[in-house]
Amino acid sequence: MGPVPYLALTHVTRPRRPRDSGIDARFPSALHALGVHALGTAAFAALALAIPVTAPAQDSAFAPTVQRGPDSVAAGTRPVTLAQAIALARTRSPSTIAARGAEVTNKAAVRVAYGAFLPSLSASVGASHPFTGSKAGTTYINQSGQTVVVQGDRWAYSNGYALNAELFNLNRFPNLRAAQANVKAAEQNTITQTYAVTLSVEQQFFAAIAAHESEDAARTQLAQALQQLDAARRRVVAGASIASDSLTATVEVATARLNIITAQNDRRDANATLTRLVGSDVPLSPVLDDPAILALDTVRVDSALVVNRAATAPVIAQARAELTAAQARRQSARAAYFPTINGSYSRGGSGTDSRFGFGDNPFNYSGQLSLSLSVPIFDQFGRQEQVAVATINEQNAAAALRDAQLQARQLAVQYLGALSVGQQQIVAQTANIAAAQENLRVVQQRYDLRLATIVDLLTAQTTLNQARANLIAAHNVVRLSTAQIEALIGHPLATVTVAPTGETR
Repeated sequence: MGPVPYLALTHVTRPRRPRDSGIDARFPSALHALGVHALGTAAFAALALAIPVTAPAQDSAFAPTVQRGPDSVAAGTRPVTLAQAIALARTRSPSTIAARGAEVTNKAAVRVAYGAFLPSLSASVGASHPFTGSKAGTTYINQSGQTVVVQGDRWAYSNGYALNAELFNLNRFPNLRAAQANVKAAEQNTITQTYAVTLSVEQQFFAAIAAHESEDAARTQLAQALQQLDAARRRVVAGASIASDSLTATVEVATARLNIITAQNDRRDANATLTRLVGSDVPLSPVLDDPAILALDTVRVDSALVVNRAATAPVIAQARAELTAAQARRQSARAAYFPTINGSYSRGGSGTDSRFGFGDNPFNYSGQLSLSLSVPIFDQFGRQEQVAVATINEQNAAAALRDAQLQARQLAVQYLGALSVGQQQIVAQTANIAAAQENLRVVQQRYDLRLATIVDLLTAQTTLNQARANLIAAHNVVRLSTAQIEALIGHPLATVTVAPTGETR
């Protein structure tokens, strides 16, 4: 005999309810009192019949997961491991490229600072051809009364060289120290940006995995909701339950399917962000069974070593180098009060030798040596402004260094605490899931024996669903905490990981 149409239940005589049915026994009377029993039951039936049941009815809390078809989220993407994603992002990220560029630029500034100690050298050669219209050998008296012999329209050649040197300038030494400090700051900033990019990639990688785990949990929830809906339908058809039971189960099915769609959308968002961070032209998706990710759930770190590494983190070394550069610039600004000494020497000659004086007709050469002393007396208070600005920059750099040191301590405590709490939550939520599954199994059996209401069953189901969500969140907290610790200390996590023997790797 085929299943009885749900709509026909409006004409079925309501059977007598057992005394231990509780609230369910009073629901039909309430519907009759409102005058909506027939219409309401028909509407409930129409909605409930629209939900297909794919999971078999079982008297067990361990309902099977709804069979997963082709993964539409990962379709068309290229799976990558965490290590592969990080390696690509470090070479393609705009922030790491800019950091490496700043490092090259600052190294060039150091060469310029060294070059300030060396003289500048220039050489010149030239050729000219006058157009006077005069013949060679013509003479005339110039304004000084001197007799000048016109060479005629012939080429004239010249050569020469010049040396210029700043013999004394007190700001060259602080400028060199500032340039060297800027190089150290740029190198540390490159490390900082590298691990910042690593952290961003890991966050999206872990978010995609957490969304996939949430999708699996939602599919298990859907399978259980479909099982409960099928059981509720059978009970209503048998007259052992009321229409609201199947309606409530229908809502749970719709909620589970919404959770699946939400998790899939979260995966797509995380995959798209991961693709952008990596700089890939091909859409990427994380490898879901990456052993490196699974190992993070039980990782052990040396807390004292993490705190020590945080005290010398790249961001702190960068702030310290920036303070050194600021101090050097203040000294350079003060050097403007002292005199400077410059020297130069030049030598050159000219003639008609087309081989620039190296032929049979050598040039007549002349040279000049000059020394100059420049004493700044008054420059409209420009030096005072430069010193004031340099002093304020030094104070700001000192404050930034102090704050970076304090922040490193704070973040070390925060990340270590989150890691410890997250790992303990994994243990607690794993046990909580086992307890919630057993409780759901018991409530399911009591519901089948009409000793519990649909509300009791759904409460037990909600408790189990929440425990699963809490376990996923705990896994994500642990993974993010390890990534944040690595970014904080600026070293691979393995350098602060405690081996099973208790020795730091």
